Amino acid sequence: MRGGRAQTTAQAARKHPVRRHTGSVIEEPAPQAETVAEPLLLAGPAELAPTVRAPIFTRHRVWIAALTAAVLVTGGGLALLYNDDTGYQNLDRSLTNQNESLTGRNLLLQGQLTSTAASLADANAQLAVVTAELKHPHLGIWNVAESVSGPTYYLAAGVPDTFTYNLHLTSTGPMNVSILSFDQFRAALMCVWNGVSNTNYCMHHNDFAANWANQTTIDSDFHDSEGCAAYMLVITAPSAVTVTPNVSVTYNPATHATGVCA
Repeated sequence: MRGGRAQTTAQAARKHPVRRHTGSVIEEPAPQAETVAEPLLLAGPAELAPTVRAPIFTRHRVWIAALTAAVLVTGGGLALLYNDDTGYQNLDRSLTNQNESLTGRNLLLQGQLTSTAASLADANAQLAVVTAELKHPHLGIWNVAESVSGPTYYLAAGVPDTFTYNLHLTSTGPMNVSILSFDQFRAALMCVWNGVSNTNYCMHHNDFAANWANQTTIDSDFHDSEGCAAYMLVITAPSAVTVTPNVSVTYNPATHATGVCA
């Protein structure tokens, strides 16, 4: 740089003065006034690069480009928001449809459950009946019509042990019916054999466990046989009749001796 060199030359001149030779005498040069080199001012970046102003239309282009970019970004954001909103609406509709479908299925299942509960209750009731029947089976033992020809005839049948005796009889005329123990039946026979009276009288006028006199319909249950195997049924009539029985038994064993067995 020029400023640097000028300053260096002046300093050198001050430090090392030039001597002139004139013959044998060396003349000293007259002292000179020191020359102070003016400092060289270096130009800054602002001074080196002159300010260049952008044309107005360039600034307008930049502003328009920025505005366009902002509009595009905003539009893109709105599009994303719209797409997101549409997606959420579709998802909401899908979830609503699924909820309605599940609600319908739940109602259907509740109806089926109610029907199943009713069927189960009915099945339990039937099971209770069947269980009771298995514990106490009911059996018919006599259902064939029989004739009693007069006062010297009789019909007899055994009364089974451990059962309730269900006696159901109808006849075409008055009849006499008794349930007798074996001892009572023997006494009735002795009455006939001894000539006390006829069969129709002797079978019902001595001792008995149960008796129905001059009846055309009998409907009764006998329980003394549930714990005793010592009874029989005897049917007589003062005149000829036809007896139609519907006799059955129900298994019902007693836990102790009953009737004449007690």
